[in-house]
Amino acid sequence: MRAERMTVELPTRYARMPSHVGIIPDGNRRWADQRGLPRGEGYRPGVDAALRVFSELERLGISEISVYGFTQENVHRPPEQRKAFQGACVEAVARLSELNAELRTVGDSGTSMFPPALLPYTERVRFGKGGTKVNLLINYSWKWDVGMLQETGRLGSHDVTPIDLIIRWGGRSRLSGFLPIQSVYADICVLDGLWPDSTGNDVREALEWYQEQDPTRGG
Repeated sequence: MRAERMTVELPTRYARMPSHVGIIPDGNRRWADQRGLPRGEGYRPGVDAALRVFSELERLGISEISVYGFTQENVHRPPEQRKAFQGACVEAVARLSELNAELRTVGDSGTSMFPPALLPYTERVRFGKGGTKVNLLINYSWKWDVGMLQETGRLGSHDVTPIDLIIRWGGRSRLSGFLPIQSVYADICVLDGLWPDSTGNDVREALEWYQEQDPTRGG
């Protein structure tokens, strides 16, 4: 379901607040296209957007955030784009490490596509005072996730809790294989804005939209 663009003031309290928010940060390459830049140039501004969105969700008291870094399908893009989004993920973690959070990278760390700098975070690491739980999907695939269940008896994303709200930037409504087990009852809000343009305030649009959704989860 697409959220209509609106200007909203943050209320003192929402009637419904998600505990776990999923983030699909789409539109980096289109952002670069619009500016006549090489497509790989769209990923670095996305790091700034990620920190803005994280800060807003943290301020709102969201306890867990899952965000797409890149998928096993994404690595088939041209090498310059692949290196750009891999580098952007490494930079995002370096900047997050200066804040308060608890990070785990979730994905297939057994291939060369997984940045070596992110290997220390395949087990959850506390930054600063800890706090918001962040799951960063790196070289992720739902096939890998379910395959780990078959191989080891638990999902690759075994410590990721059910998602309440997924926010996807970029105007496209597909789930793109994003944590399908945890997303089974998630509400999916689609924002038209491209990810690098996010100010963090668009999270409020998604929360306003979330207030109107069915809270019964099929019950």
